[in-house]
Amino acid sequence: MKAVICTRYGPPEVLQLKEVERPVPKDNEVCIRIYATAVTSGDVRIRSFTVPLSFWLMARIALGIRKPKTSILGSALAGEIESVGKDVRLFKIGDQVFAATGHGLGFGAYAEYRCMPEDACLAIKPANVSFEEAAAIPFGGITALHFVRQAKIQSGQQVLIYGASGSVGTYAVQLAKHFGAEVTGVCSARNLELVRSLGAKRVIDYTKEDFAKSGVTYDVIIDAVGKSSFSGCMRSLKKEGIYINVVATPAIAVRMRLSSLGRSKKLVGGSVTPTAEALIFLRELVESEKLRPVIDKRYTLAEIVEAHRYVDKGHKRGDVVISVQHPRPA
Repeated sequence: MKAVICTRYGPPEVLQLKEVERPVPKDNEVCIRIYATAVTSGDVRIRSFTVPLSFWLMARIALGIRKPKTSILGSALAGEIESVGKDVRLFKIGDQVFAATGHGLGFGAYAEYRCMPEDACLAIKPANVSFEEAAAIPFGGITALHFVRQAKIQSGQQVLIYGASGSVGTYAVQLAKHFGAEVTGVCSARNLELVRSLGAKRVIDYTKEDFAKSGVTYDVIIDAVGKSSFSGCMRSLKKEGIYINVVATPAIAVRMRLSSLGRSKKLVGGSVTPTAEALIFLRELVESEKLRPVIDKRYTLAEIVEAHRYVDKGHKRGDVVISVQHPRPA
């Protein structure tokens, strides 16, 4: 089968399309014929080894000393089950599925086939979206859902989402609205209408206005990209508000711990554990048209280097998806 191999840490050019051995499912696994995947910030971070200096040694040990331990990256997929192990009961051949395959789950979605345990972060894909749209859901959708749930949003609360036009941000806006919040999105000028269309009641162009200087306070502030001013967020948070940083650096994590001492404000960071339950929840929202994936650009597997170059620029809207194979005719 064809797969994209990450030969070492570095720029997009370290990714090479090669022929590799096709995987065979174990007794409890399904083999998925992949039709689409996505280029996520997690894939880019590992490929380029872009980590905070304080994490450098720990990350090298965890991810690989000279090159990634997992040579085939890819944090999400959508496709069709090609074969199943003898003990599989939850899925059958021909099922159309989508899955999260990121850090801790083995990656491997930049390929034509991927085997996964049936109890992994895997579910039947939403019936009303394409494979490319389904592949855009797991990374941003599961991350946003995890942190929005942490916020325990109540109807009528004021929620600000910084980085509202990115992969996590586009889902966070929609999910916060779904749970009853009045959402303010912060993004660049070219994305204002997109964020409004996702349900934000107010949208702020960060290049022209600093939300932290407006005097408006919020029940929940979610920084989906790790680029807002921490002190500004603290000023803009209500007395018993909740601050969430999706990609908190070690320095911010320390400030969050210190700032939470003796205060009624709640500060939340940390990692996300993808689950099939989360995928199923997102699928139901997509099928009821309460949630929609946002796709910025589409590439083929052979264009993976160009796709990574684009994502490296840091200005993508929603997700960048990769067409791996053409779906079989119905």
